Amino acid sequence: MSNENVNLTKVIVPCRFSYLHCWEPNAVNDGDPKYSVSAIIPKSDTETIGKIKRAIEQAKKDSVSKWGGKVPANLKLPLRDGDIDRPEDEAYADSYFFNANSRQAPQVVDKNVQPILDQSEVYSGCYGRISVNFYGFNSNGNRGIAAGLGNIQKLRDGESLGGRTSAEDDFDAVEMDGEEDFLG
Repeated sequence: MSNENVNLTKVIVPCRFSYLHCWEPNAVNDGDPKYSVSAIIPKSDTETIGKIKRAIEQAKKDSVSKWGGKVPANLKLPLRDGDIDRPEDEAYADSYFFNANSRQAPQVVDKNVQPILDQSEVYSGCYGRISVNFYGFNSNGNRGIAAGLGNIQKLRDGESLGGRTSAEDDFDAVEMDGEEDFLG
């Protein structure tokens, strides 16, 4: 592939997945149902943050025509500071994050790039990589840069976010005291 065709707005982002909707699209505020993820990136990962910022700058340049020839002063940007925007959520502490979404279902693969078929394997809280394409938008007076979700690669498990427990955790250690009578 020649350098002229390199997509400067596409980034592979190592992150922790939060608010993950990779199997079923989710509608927010009566909007179109979309597949989505909130990607949490540690502030210490300056290399990834730099790539994201460069892709956002490129998306601004590519989108000037959508905004009447100049970059708007009140442009909405996708990369946000977890310490400022989600101070109550410890998963976002000392991290940046952005929300990526797509109308098309992402491919969801494991570390060997094999499709993951068991939906319970990929959840909010696990770690992996996502492919993202940053692009400009101008709709209903809202102008900004959005993150289009490409594909999702799970690399390792993490503590589940959202308080979901497995049936194993729920029922494994439950005492059967008195339940024998109830169960007959």
